[in-house]
Amino acid sequence: MLVERLLRIALLGSSWVMYLLLLLSVFSIAAMVERVFFFRRNSGDADALADELVRRLRAGDINGAKKAAGESRAIEAQIIGASLEWIDGGAEAFNDAVESQLGKRKKDLERGQGYLGTLGSNSPFIGLFGTIIGVIEAFHQLGDGANKAAMGNVMSGIAEALVATGVGLFVAIPAVIAYNIVQGKIATVETNVAMIAKQVTASMKAEEHRGSAARTASNGSERKGIVIPTARTSDAAIAEAE
Repeated sequence: MLVERLLRIALLGSSWVMYLLLLLSVFSIAAMVERVFFFRRNSGDADALADELVRRLRAGDINGAKKAAGESRAIEAQIIGASLEWIDGGAEAFNDAVESQLGKRKKDLERGQGYLGTLGSNSPFIGLFGTIIGVIEAFHQLGDGANKAAMGNVMSGIAEALVATGVGLFVAIPAVIAYNIVQGKIATVETNVAMIAKQVTASMKAEEHRGSAARTASNGSERKGIVIPTARTSDAAIAEAE
């Protein structure tokens, strides 16, 4: 009973599977186009941005650094610019803010990637499913007829069934390529953000070290030549020090 019902479904042919694959390919192309425009709209020179931020921070121009990040359209600049709001808390607070902002932008960066990966890995199986249905239909026709015309119909049906596998591969290959490209773009953004954050952090630590060294030298200069009187300090020693 169940087998007969499944057979009736299989005898519908593989055409609907190919239409399904073509529909999925339309969504795949739409996802690819959206990703192209997204990364083109949010791209910029990460090295130049890092140099500009470090230059302004070394000059103590935090507002200028924020402005420079805001003027860039790169997604790295958007992440770093938002993180600079926490720079007063020190290097650790800034790095935590960078991680938080990068996590917030993950959704935008990975949009459509899951669909492309799923379609790329499953389209061949959907096409193979269509081929199997087509072969079932062809052999069913062979069982219904015993003449040469029936044999010709079987061969034609098998050929049509194999088209479904070809369509599945045709849909899968561009999706897999697009998935890998998007994955590479995301990795590049993450690498650039980490690079800029490290340069900014290194600049902050260098400024803190210079400030600490300057304060130490200043305190040493103030103490130089001063003799603290004690029970063993003679008036002559104090006068000599003065």
